[in-house]
Amino acid sequence: MSAIQCKRCGNEGQPLPYAPFRNELGERIQAEICQSCWAEWLQHQTMLINHYGLNLRDPEAKTFLTEQTERFLFGGETEDVDTTKQGTISW
Repeated sequence: MSAIQCKRCGNEGQPLPYAPFRNELGERIQAEICQSCWAEWLQHQTMLINHYGLNLRDPEAKTFLTEQTERFLFGGETEDVDTTKQGTISW
């Protein structure tokens, strides 16, 4: 696997070994995004899912995450998750 110029961070890095989705976006991610930026997205995606309590079977949730994926990896405004209270909430 040859290195790519990542569209997100601008650094040269290793591409994903396979497309993360079976569509045009997945192919674009594999061709243009490095593995470290993809790992950052997965962490951010997990925060979004937990913060909003997203049901991944819900088409609206899937649409939201797809939009956020494109914005996070290719530029644009993403949803911010308030992490200021992380670890301070007791049930």
